[in-house]
Amino acid sequence: MTSQWLSVLPPIVAIAVVLWKREVILALFLSIFTAELLQQTSLVSGVPLGGLATLERIVAVLEDRDNARILVFSLMIGALLAYIRQSGGVTAMVNSVINRGIARNQRQTALLTSGVGVAVFVESNLSVLTAGILSRGLFDRFGMSRAKLAYFIDSTSAPICILILLNAWGAYILALLGTYELERPAAQILWGTLPLNFYALVTLVIVFFTAWSGRYFGPLATSASLKHEDSAEDLPVDATHPSFMFVPLFVMVAGMVGFMLWTGGGVMANGSGSKSVLYSVTLASLVAYVMMLHSGGFTHVKLVKIGFEGMGELLPLVTIVLFSLALGASLKELGTGVFIAGLVGEYLPVFLIVPMMFVAGALISFSTGTSWGTFAILIPIGVPLIQALGLPPSLVLAAILGGGIFGDHCSPISDTTAVSSIASGCDLLEHVRTQLPYALLAGGITIVLYTIVGLIYL
Repeated sequence: MTSQWLSVLPPIVAIAVVLWKREVILALFLSIFTAELLQQTSLVSGVPLGGLATLERIVAVLEDRDNARILVFSLMIGALLAYIRQSGGVTAMVNSVINRGIARNQRQTALLTSGVGVAVFVESNLSVLTAGILSRGLFDRFGMSRAKLAYFIDSTSAPICILILLNAWGAYILALLGTYELERPAAQILWGTLPLNFYALVTLVIVFFTAWSGRYFGPLATSASLKHEDSAEDLPVDATHPSFMFVPLFVMVAGMVGFMLWTGGGVMANGSGSKSVLYSVTLASLVAYVMMLHSGGFTHVKLVKIGFEGMGELLPLVTIVLFSLALGASLKELGTGVFIAGLVGEYLPVFLIVPMMFVAGALISFSTGTSWGTFAILIPIGVPLIQALGLPPSLVLAAILGGGIFGDHCSPISDTTAVSSIASGCDLLEHVRTQLPYALLAGGITIVLYTIVGLIYL
């Protein structure tokens, strides 16, 4: 049992170092090192071997093609952002949106951003990226902090993806459920989670209420005075034409749908999210490059330089994504998630099983930084409970799914949190600090709702 308790030490190290030094990359590296050190058999040789194992664990991330695609995709975002910014398309789009009355104030800007995040439900990273790119200039124009932008795009992407499920998320969960014999078809159980996924629904209600009312609480309320770090994007760029921004964005979204269908053999839910988002962002970058080259204002050499400078701006966040993936793999071997789930799931009254499955999902996703990994851990635990105790399958599954996406919103070691920071241009720790109270509020309401439902129906 002692060794099992030690499995929670790596995420504790990560969170402690983040709070102490406010340095995410160092925190992640030390957390990976701790996880690898715990897997060594000898204390004498443990430290040097743990250091070497840490490096090998980071390198091993690239052995998984999906992970490699995520990292290349994160770099390509930098090139795409740089192209549409330097083309003058962002400035022109902001002027056009304001002049057409689509976004004339902070309320309309927040609602537009939230609406875009909901509309692009094909893939969470695509939703975050599209809404973030579209709204950066608008948030700057109306004096709204990048932390608020990060909150809106992060809190709409994962909840809408886990509710609509016409995407790779749905296919993945169906694959996990497909290994069990259940009274109803897996697809029917999955669709039944939509009205029962209280965390996702409550989060969306809070997002749109906040956007409509303009009322913020916690650190987000004072984030207007916090400026993001100066970078190339702060330099003024003369407006050209909105098409320099709109066309690459349209190509990216349409390309994502097309590539999902192509990689899924005509079925979008079976498509590869990692392949599709990489292909679509690369295609959008190529379109932006051709448009700028054809305009006559840019040479090939200058465009290459702009692209690599854009990638360079995101290297720290790409490193965070890399270390997050490495830590997730190390914690999986250590058994951290399974141990946490076991602690929460033992000796519970029946009516508390559902809210505790949500709590277990929230703890695992926050500690490991992965929603999909949380699903993989908890569904094999939840389904046997459904079969043995006759629990409503959609209710139990909804609690697991909601707990899984909790970490996407507030875990400093989540790749989704990092991508939201990339898309909004917000410091990662600022995003975590300002979004955490909202995630905790939604989580608290969710626990109460699941407890009431458990008392009534179980």
